[in-house]
Amino acid sequence: MPARSAPNRSADRPRTYRGQPRRKQRKGRRWFWLILLALLLGVLWSKAESIRDFLDIPEFEEKDVPSVTGLHPVVAAKQKELITTAARQGIRVVITDGFRSSEEQETLYQQGRNTSGKIVTYARGGQSYHNYGLAIDFALKTKAGKIIWDMDYDGNKNGKADWLEVVAIAKKLGFEWGGDWTDFPDYPHLQMDFGLSISQLKRGVRPPEDASP
Repeated sequence: MPARSAPNRSADRPRTYRGQPRRKQRKGRRWFWLILLALLLGVLWSKAESIRDFLDIPEFEEKDVPSVTGLHPVVAAKQKELITTAARQGIRVVITDGFRSSEEQETLYQQGRNTSGKIVTYARGGQSYHNYGLAIDFALKTKAGKIIWDMDYDGNKNGKADWLEVVAIAKKLGFEWGGDWTDFPDYPHLQMDFGLSISQLKRGVRPPEDASP
């Protein structure tokens, strides 16, 4: 009589799949990376303006950018106030430069590089606040009528450098002084950016005419 084979009880047992825990691990990793990616995208979105500034990405066509042909009204008014206030202290201020077109800026940039003269700016055309009517340059005028850039000159004889007195007045009026810059100090330079970056200005963003400095 042939021997009976033992019943295959394993066939009656519920099957377990070893792949299920791994599948769950993969899903867990996938969700981790998706969440991490979402967080990174959130950070990048919040820093989008800084990234556009760094990459200099235009936002719209050049034809849509409002043209600038002179000083911003607030800058022009504060410029006059600067001259008047300084004059009351016995200091004669001369504005040597105000609005400067992008073409003029590029010509100035080439000085000392591709044309004769000393390097006077690191800003190319369209990269200076002068190009948007938001900056001025000043000098002093002596009693003899000479235009000077002497930061130690004390024409009103009060024991203080006239140049720094003018800077103090300008700062009270809302100007930023280029002499405070650490990378490339520009001592005659005064500007009001109204919180706008050069990249924003290049994309056509403009401060309102009644903006506060």
